[in-house]
Amino acid sequence: MSAGTGGSPSARAPAGAGPAAAADAAAAVQEGTWHHRLVELADGLPWIRTLNDQLTAVLGPWREKYQGHPVLELMHGGRYLGHPLHPALSDLPIGLWAGALILDLAGSGPAGGPAGGQENGTDPVALFTAAGVVAAVATAATGIVDWTVSDDQDRRVGLLHGVLNTAALGLQGLSLTARLAGHRRTARGLGVTGLGVTMGAAYLGGHLVFARAVMVNRVAGADGPRRWVRVLDDADLPDDVPTGVVADGRQVLLYRHDGTLYALDNLCSHAAGLLSRGTVEGLTVTCPLHGSQYCLADGSVRRGPSHQPQPVIRTRIRGGGIEVRGNQPAPRRRANGRK
Repeated sequence: MSAGTGGSPSARAPAGAGPAAAADAAAAVQEGTWHHRLVELADGLPWIRTLNDQLTAVLGPWREKYQGHPVLELMHGGRYLGHPLHPALSDLPIGLWAGALILDLAGSGPAGGPAGGQENGTDPVALFTAAGVVAAVATAATGIVDWTVSDDQDRRVGLLHGVLNTAALGLQGLSLTARLAGHRRTARGLGVTGLGVTMGAAYLGGHLVFARAVMVNRVAGADGPRRWVRVLDDADLPDDVPTGVVADGRQVLLYRHDGTLYALDNLCSHAAGLLSRGTVEGLTVTCPLHGSQYCLADGSVRRGPSHQPQPVIRTRIRGGGIEVRGNQPAPRRRANGRK
C-alpha cells in the first residue's frame, strides 16, 4: 500500500526484513491509530499527572499498611472470587442509568403525573437512577482499590477513567435531585449527559483491560518448555535464594530449601512482576511489584491483589545440572469403577 492511499509508510516492513523490523512496523501502525493517540493525549494532561502524584502519595502508604486485610483483598476480588470485582460491578450503574433513560423516553412517571406510573406514587425512573448512584459508589470503591496496584501510564489513564466516572456520578445525582423536585426536562438532560460521560469512561476502562491487560492473568497461556531444558548447574543454585532463569524463552523462578527444589513461573500473574526479585519467607514468595504472595509448593495465592495461582514447573537434576519442563500436570482422576 502506498502512502497516497492512506496507509502509513511504516505500515509494512521491507521485503526480507527480519522479525524485529516487522515488529517495529506493527508498533508504528498501532501508535498511529486514533485511539492510541487519544490515550497518549489523556496521559499527557498536566493536571492528571499532578493529581496522580498527589493521590499516590496518600493512597500508596494506605494500601501497603492494610494490604493483608481481608476486606481490602475482597474488594480486589483476589483469591476469594478468582477475578477482579470492579468490572462486574461496573455493569450495574451503566445498566440502571440506561434503563432510567429508556423509561424516561417511554414516558414512565409517578402516579398522577403526566405519564402515569405506580399506584404508590413511586417514580420508576427516579428509582433506577437512585439505584445506579448506589451501585456507582460501590463500583468506585473497588476501582480505587484496583487503581492503587497499577503503574505508570496505566495508573494515569485509570485515574482519568475514575475522574470521568465521578463526574458522571455527580451528574446523575443532580438528575435525581431535579427529578424529585419535579423538573423532569432538566433531569432528563442531566441523565443523558451523565450516561454519555459514563460511556467515555467505559471506553478508557476497555483500553486498560483489552489493550494494556490490566488486572488479567499474565501467565494464562504459559505452559512450556515442552522438553527438559537445562537452565543452571546444580552447584550454582544457592539455598534459600530466589533465582530467576530462562528456559526456552520462559521466565522461571527457582528456589531450594532443605534440599527440596521448587519452581514457579517467574512472572507474577497479577502484573508480570519478577518474583525472583521478591522475598521468600516460610516458602511463600512475595512479588516486589504489588505484594502478591504465592506458595512455592503449589503456586496457590496466599495474599492478593493477585487472583490467579502461579503455574508450578517440573524440575529434576541430571548430570549435575538443573532441568525444567513445562507446568506440573493436574492430578489424574480415577475412572469410575476402577482402582
